[in-house]
Amino acid sequence: MYPKNIAAERKAIHYGWHIVWTGTCCIFACLGLGRFALGMILPAMGQSLNLSYSQMGLIGTANFAGYLMAVLFCGAMVDRFGYRRLIVMALAFIGITMILIGRSSSFFMILLCYTITGMGSGAANVPMMGLISQWFAKSHRGRATGFVVIGSGFAILLCGRLVPFLNHLGGVEGWRLSWQVLGGIILLVAGLCLAMLRNSPQEKNLRPLGENEYDEGVWLTGAETSIRLRDIAQLGGLYFLFGYTYVIYTTFIVTSLIQEHGFSEAEAGSFWSLVGGLSLLSGPVFGSLSDRIGRKYTLAMVFAIQTAAYLLVSTPLATPFLYLSIGCFGVVAWSIPSIMAALAGDYAGPQKAARIFGLITFIFALGQIAGPTVAGLLAEKSLGFGSSFFMAACFTAAGVILALSLRATVR
Repeated sequence: MYPKNIAAERKAIHYGWHIVWTGTCCIFACLGLGRFALGMILPAMGQSLNLSYSQMGLIGTANFAGYLMAVLFCGAMVDRFGYRRLIVMALAFIGITMILIGRSSSFFMILLCYTITGMGSGAANVPMMGLISQWFAKSHRGRATGFVVIGSGFAILLCGRLVPFLNHLGGVEGWRLSWQVLGGIILLVAGLCLAMLRNSPQEKNLRPLGENEYDEGVWLTGAETSIRLRDIAQLGGLYFLFGYTYVIYTTFIVTSLIQEHGFSEAEAGSFWSLVGGLSLLSGPVFGSLSDRIGRKYTLAMVFAIQTAAYLLVSTPLATPFLYLSIGCFGVVAWSIPSIMAALAGDYAGPQKAARIFGLITFIFALGQIAGPTVAGLLAEKSLGFGSSFFMAACFTAAGVILALSLRATVR
């Protein structure tokens, strides 16, 4: 079943790493372009369509509602279609609906299309993260998922430069061009995933990377551990807090910089690109750190840094403090999804990892739905986003405490 020449297998580049870089491209498309590009496009689109703060928040909420619907059924869809086919179909839906948004003038049509975009994001992200547990043993899982999630950072880095250029190129309606170009890029990534992804190491006659011969039977049966209800509740609570808070920052930070701090769109784009650049370190660094010192301590550290980021932007401080806020957010931006995906594999085992990650991602999506709407309404009531960012800081402070209560034996 497996290669007899184990030494030769170890010298070659394990195909799991090809799954990782393809997964990075997948996350770049399904989350990075499918979701985080909204923060850059929203100011111009809102001005063109005369959208209120609450309407702009509702567009983000519609996306997360679609995401929520999809993750409910990810486990069943993986069983039916397999990881590879499901991811490719989901990316195709994202690309097509984003192109349609670029051609829409109706607010309700945009809501409908972006809801479907969110469904595609969930149906691509959850299986992609679950697939990593198939290809990597526990000792390598944090680092592998850490590299996958940095796809969002590459997308932010790209959008911070590309969207202002496309908006300028297209004039008043340049935001439409941005949606269509990004949608086209996502369709190209769908083709890449079709060519490169494989559902399990068995398809390549391999074992998961980092797994020895003793662990082989365990991997095949998927029976190395069992997850408790308390574990699921804690993981879900932590992921909810992350979903609720980070989405407030990513949705409104650019709008806040432009409308409250007097930045131009290009200057705000440069700030957003800084987030993307710094976030390239977040997944690999903190994912690898969680492999070494434990998931709970790494999660607590990340939530503490996020708390500082939100507090710094919640008050009218000088520009250097805005840079510090963005630096704090960027350096840990995608570390929590990588650690949560690794935790799902640690607690439930590789065969059940996608189901457990889908379940806690459902709870995470509830936070994403609530975050933009509550923050938008709070901003309208207080005539600014400072109160919204302060609320986010309070939630992440609670995350520090909850992270430290995780079962200590899990690494």
